[in-house]
Amino acid sequence: MGRAISKFYVAVRALIIKNRRFVVVLGHMVEIVLANYLAFLLRFDGIIPKEQFQNFSRFLLLLLVIRIFFYVLFGLYKDLWRYSSISDLARILKSVTAGSIVFLVVVRFLLGHPEYPRSIYFLDWLMLIMISGGARFATRIFREYLHSSGKKKTVLIIGAGDAGEMLARDMKKNDKYSYEPIGFIDDNVNKSKGTIHGIPILGTREVLAQVIEEEEPDEILIAMPSAGFKVLNEIYDVCKPFGLPVRTVPAMHEILDGNVTVSQIRPLSLEDLLQREQISPNIGEVSKYCAGKAILVTGAGGSIGSELCRQIMRYSPSRLILFDRYENGLFDIDLELRDGQREGQAAAVDLQTVVGDMRDPDTLEYLFDRFKPQIVFHAAAHKHVPLMELNPFEAVRNNVFGTMNLLRRSLLHEVEHFVMISTDKAVNPTNIMGGTKRIAEFLTMAMNKQGGTKFTTVRFGNVLGSNGSVVSIFREQVKRGGPVTVTHPDIKRYFMLIPEAVQLVLLASAAGSGGEIFVLDMGEQILIRDLAENLIRLSGFVPNEEIRIVYTGLRPGEKLYEELFDQMEKSAPTTHPKLRSAIPDAVPALQALEAHLKELEAIIAGKDLEALITEMRKIVPNFKKG
Repeated sequence: MGRAISKFYVAVRALIIKNRRFVVVLGHMVEIVLANYLAFLLRFDGIIPKEQFQNFSRFLLLLLVIRIFFYVLFGLYKDLWRYSSISDLARILKSVTAGSIVFLVVVRFLLGHPEYPRSIYFLDWLMLIMISGGARFATRIFREYLHSSGKKKTVLIIGAGDAGEMLARDMKKNDKYSYEPIGFIDDNVNKSKGTIHGIPILGTREVLAQVIEEEEPDEILIAMPSAGFKVLNEIYDVCKPFGLPVRTVPAMHEILDGNVTVSQIRPLSLEDLLQREQISPNIGEVSKYCAGKAILVTGAGGSIGSELCRQIMRYSPSRLILFDRYENGLFDIDLELRDGQREGQAAAVDLQTVVGDMRDPDTLEYLFDRFKPQIVFHAAAHKHVPLMELNPFEAVRNNVFGTMNLLRRSLLHEVEHFVMISTDKAVNPTNIMGGTKRIAEFLTMAMNKQGGTKFTTVRFGNVLGSNGSVVSIFREQVKRGGPVTVTHPDIKRYFMLIPEAVQLVLLASAAGSGGEIFVLDMGEQILIRDLAENLIRLSGFVPNEEIRIVYTGLRPGEKLYEELFDQMEKSAPTTHPKLRSAIPDAVPALQALEAHLKELEAIIAGKDLEALITEMRKIVPNFKKG
C-alpha cells in the first residue's frame, strides 16, 4: 500500500513540476472559490438563499482578481508547498488580509453594494487562511511521511540549540538526506521532555549512555559548534563502547552565514579531540613585532614553515621571503598566499619565493643581500628520526651546518631577530636527529652574545597533521584496510595542532630578548596505541576486529616517551601561561663549538660514523646514541 501511494505521489509530483505555474495558479483559484463558497454556507447554515447565491456569483470574479493580485504581490505563486514554514503562513496571512480589505472597500464603498453580507468578509478571510495554510502544511506532512517511510539512519542529536534545530529541520524536509532524527540530548534541564519539530528532547548528557542503549541510534551527531575539546572528548568517551559513528558540525568561526545544514556534517576527527582551549595571544604585541618588517621563513614549504607564512601574513609585514629547497611544497604555499591576495583575503605584502639550500653560503649571501630580512624564522630541518639514523652525515650537514650558515649570515647582515624552531627530540637525545637539533640549540644560544642580533629558540613536540607524522601514516594504513603499526604498546608522545604551535612561536618570538629557549606547553603525553584506536574508530571501524593494531618494536634511537626539558636544564615560568623557559646549566662557548664543527666537517668528509657519534657526544655530553 505504502509503495503504491509513493508511486502515485511521484507521478503526480512529476506532472506538477512539468506544469508548475499553471497548477499553482489553478490551486490558488480553487482555494479562493472554495473559501468564499464555504463562507456563504456557514453564514446561512448550509443553505444559501437564491439572492445570496447571486451575490456569491456576481462578485466571485472580482474576488479572484484581487486575491490573485495580492498572491503575486506577496510571492505566494513561487513557494513550494512541500517546504512550507511559519514564514509562509505569515505571507499568507498578510496577502489574504490585504485582499479582504481591498475587496470590502471596492464592493461596499466604490461599487455601493451594502447588501453583500458583512459577515462574509470575515468568514471568507478565515476560511481562506485555513484552506490555504492547511493545504500547504498537509502537502509538507504527506511528503515527510513518504520521506520517513524509506530506510534511513536514525540519528541522536546532541545539542538542542539553534544548530540542532536547523539540522533536524533540514533532515526532515530534504529527500536527499538519509537521516531520521529520533531525539535530542541537551544539558539545559529546562528543555527536557520538550520537543523540537516533534522530536523529543530525551535528557541531559548525564543520561546519554542510557538513551543510546534504549533508542539504539545508528549514529551520534554533535550539534554544538562552540563546544570545546573537553566536551567533545567527554561525549566521545561515552559513545566509544557502543561503536557508533560520531559526527559533528563545523566550529562557530567556520559557519559564515549562521546557518548549519546536513551537508556540513563531517566525521569527528582526531584534531577535534586533541585541540585545546583557544590561545589568546597578545595580538598587539605580535602585530607590532611583525608589522612593516621584512621576514624570512626557511623551510617555508613544510608544515610548520607554511603555517608560519600564513599567520605572519595577517600582521602585515613589508616583505615575506619564502625559502626552501623542496620546490613542490614551496610552490603550494606561494600559490595559496598569492591567491589569498588576489581574493582580498590577505594583506598586500611583497612576496618573494626563493628555491635554495641553506647549506650553500653563496645562496644565503645572495638572499640576505638582496632581500635584507629583519626577522628570520628558521623552520628548515631534516626531522624524520628513522631516516636520519640511516643518513647521519646528511643530518649533520643540514641541521648543524645549515643552521650555522644561517646564524652567521643573520649576524653579518645585522638581522634584528633570529628564531630557531627546535624539537623535544633535542632533549636528552638518543638519536642522530635529536643530537643535531641539540647542537643547533647550542649554536643559536652561543651566537646571541656576538652582536646586536637577538637569537631565540622555540622548542615543542609533535604537531598533528605535519608531513610524515604518525597520524598521516595511520590514516594511510586505515585506508588500505590495515594493519595499523605501532612500535610499542607503552610508547607515548606530546601532540599539538599546527596553528596553535605557530601562534605560540610568534608569541614567544615577540617576547624574546635573545638567548632563551622557550618551551611550549604541550599538555599531557598521549599513548600512541590510544591514538591509533581512536583513529580507527573515527574512521568507522572496530579496532583489532575490522582493523588490527600490530606492534613492531622500538626503532633505533626511539624513546618510549618524550621530554620537554633536558636533565642539564632548569624550567622557569614566563609571562605567558603556555610558555616556559629552559635554562641550561652551561652553554658551550662559540669558539669551542666552531672547533667542534671543524672536526665534524673532516669526519663527514671521511664518512666515519663512529667518529661522528664520538664528536657529537663531546658537544652534547648526555647524547646516548648507541
